[in-house]
Amino acid sequence: MSRIIRTDANQVLAKAVEYHGFVYTQGVVATDPTQDITGQTRDVLAQLDTLLEIHGTDSTRLLQAHIWLKDIADREAMNKLWSAWLPEGAAPARACVQAVLASPEYLVEIMVTACR
Repeated sequence: MSRIIRTDANQVLAKAVEYHGFVYTQGVVATDPTQDITGQTRDVLAQLDTLLEIHGTDSTRLLQAHIWLKDIADREAMNKLWSAWLPEGAAPARACVQAVLASPEYLVEIMVTACR
């Protein structure tokens, strides 16, 4: 049976799960939700870098991304940072929608799937 690796798992979720060389992250939100969309997006992308690195991969190996925004009007500001974060030619399949997030202070939540 293949091994499943769970990073920082608790009773509700794991920050990331790796199986057969695929890495699935949790929906990542800002550690400081008092920041604006730019600050929160930077924070989320930095956390994703850390999670991917723990599992021996990085943003060049992204397969899919799910992005939830509190206000779809923030899409342009978020996309500016997202596009700068992605290596050229390495954009994943992606969805980006407006949603009610777990706390009203959160402006963005991002979940990615990558391979090793």
